[in-house]
Amino acid sequence: MQKTYIKTADGSTTIYVSELDETYHSRHGAINEAKHVFIASGLYFVIDQLPKQSALSVLEIGFGTGLNAFLTCLESNALQHSIHYTAIEAYPVAEDQLQHINFYNLIEGGVYKDIFYSLHQSDWEIQNNISDNFSLIKQHKKFEAVEEDAQYHLIYYDAFGPRVQPDLWGESIFSRMFKALIPGGVLVTYCAQGKARRAMQAVGFVVERLPGPPGKREMLRAVKPEF
Repeated sequence: MQKTYIKTADGSTTIYVSELDETYHSRHGAINEAKHVFIASGLYFVIDQLPKQSALSVLEIGFGTGLNAFLTCLESNALQHSIHYTAIEAYPVAEDQLQHINFYNLIEGGVYKDIFYSLHQSDWEIQNNISDNFSLIKQHKKFEAVEEDAQYHLIYYDAFGPRVQPDLWGESIFSRMFKALIPGGVLVTYCAQGKARRAMQAVGFVVERLPGPPGKREMLRAVKPEF
């Protein structure tokens, strides 16, 4: 697929896939979207409910540019909270494309550049200790291959949107996500489409609409009941 690079509204770059007419992140601000949807509405929400010093297990559906993992790693260090992060990606971003990604330059003057590159250069299929508080396992497979059972506290669901990949927003995939979460676990996504919300509810999630990031009216947060 042919990929080009565009600057989003908050100054951060994202990848545009012309064949799909789709971007990896919101044109209204890649960093702003990730912080709002995955960090504020997901990570903070779950950490607030965990006992202090309890390690947090996160699954990301769509490693992509590494933005969500990068921001989560920085948060784990700032909060001094241990996070075990698993990222699923079927089509990794090529290393030569990373030079067009500027996320690290926009956060505290680029002092975390090494962390950003260590996420991408770390080995696949094994645990990589990126920092004292953050470990990463990257799995090279399709999202439909997720088979874990009650393993994660939190899922970042960041697949391409329903317009281009409708099969990733139906009951079959969300039943896998439901199974992968521990009771009380949480899934967050930028998508607020009614069909996706109903698919989540059909497999057992309790779903709430939340205010969306810039450019989107709403997003979804889904919780697996504890009983």
